[in-house]
Amino acid sequence: MFNVTIEKECGCFKRSGMKTIKSFENRDDAMVEAQEWAEEMNETFCKKHSFHVVEEGNDLIIKVGMN
Repeated sequence: MFNVTIEKECGCFKRSGMKTIKSFENRDDAMVEAQEWAEEMNETFCKKHSFHVVEEGNDLIIKVGMN
């Protein structure tokens, strides 16, 4: 089982209605979803933060950085 999670929920994330965690049977599906989430957040959120994916074991964590 592979999990996609968000490191820290900023205000934009909370307002977006996105889920905080999703689980997948295989790594490739999880990676595609994590990258799509990060890209969507980078394109549509307020730009105070940037988002990127980090793999830690079976977890793909969307990390939050300051812009």
